[in-house]
Amino acid sequence: MDIVVLPLPPEKMKTKTADQSRLGFGKHFTDRMLLVEWKAGQGWCDARIKPYEPFVLDPACTVFHYAQEIFEGLKAYKWADGRIALFRPEMNARRFNQSAERICMPEVPEELFLKGIEQLVSLERNWIPTAPGTSLYIRPTMIAVEPVLGVHPSNHYYFYVILSPVGAYYAAGFNPVSILVEDQYVRAAPGGTGEAKTGGNYASSLKAGLEAKKKGYDQVLWLDGRERRFIEEVGAMNMFFAYGDTIVTAPLNGSILSGVTRDSVLKLAPTLGYRVEERQIDVNELFNDIRAGKVTEAFGSGTAAVITPVDKLCYKDACLQLTEGKVGRITQKLYDTLTGVQTGKLKDEFGWIRFVE
Repeated sequence: MDIVVLPLPPEKMKTKTADQSRLGFGKHFTDRMLLVEWKAGQGWCDARIKPYEPFVLDPACTVFHYAQEIFEGLKAYKWADGRIALFRPEMNARRFNQSAERICMPEVPEELFLKGIEQLVSLERNWIPTAPGTSLYIRPTMIAVEPVLGVHPSNHYYFYVILSPVGAYYAAGFNPVSILVEDQYVRAAPGGTGEAKTGGNYASSLKAGLEAKKKGYDQVLWLDGRERRFIEEVGAMNMFFAYGDTIVTAPLNGSILSGVTRDSVLKLAPTLGYRVEERQIDVNELFNDIRAGKVTEAFGSGTAAVITPVDKLCYKDACLQLTEGKVGRITQKLYDTLTGVQTGKLKDEFGWIRFVE
């Protein structure tokens, strides 16, 4: 499918943030966006790159009433030699379509997904920040826009992509965070939509997250929805625990997001001399192992922050320190290696980088 590039009038052009250290995360957006439509009986059509601007949507659109919506997140990096690199975008395309299948939305052809992102990023290359720790965040999204009331899949969808120059996901940057294990609310349950990247999952996590922040914690760690006993994931990250040189994470069980960075850690760690295990982690056993000194580090993984060190874990009345405010050696090694590959400072041994022309 050809993608039409519409003119960008001078009055639609935005002023870039001069101080890249003050970008924050997801607060600024580039001049253009990609928009493609899907209509029943016609399929994908009207692909265009147009000026970034608000949508005009009917109040009866399905997305507003029945939450038919999915999204993804990936990044583009400008290397020192001027090349623009995407990190494993094929995995995002596949996960996007897995989410679409679960939410009864049409799949976006992988070629269209990748071509659209590459063409948009190429046009907006001057927006990619180059300061350490910065990147261009890419947000592909699909929403149901048919104006009709009734609980059934829509007959009209928008697939669109917007871009945001970003700094660190956490205001403190690459520094340890504190996490509260949630024992009252449930994010996802077997058979639900936990493994789909859909907005409803994040909406249902907000209350627990706000309550945790009021208590002084940065994030919430969710337990399984059936027994409320096994570790699952943090709101924006998959979780890992280091038992010496063995890194353990929860298995993909249908209620955990299949993280691109998670998969990258599992593939990368053995090449750095670490063992990896995917197994259920009982929260009570985990806290006993932390007390016994068996668990030496904890960290999260996700596109937004890449690797996030965890300093303190709290569950019910127990609050345990892990690294006394420092970044653990395994956490640091994985962060340095992954970001090194993403930014071109280290060789890509896995073929994970896809260059934008």
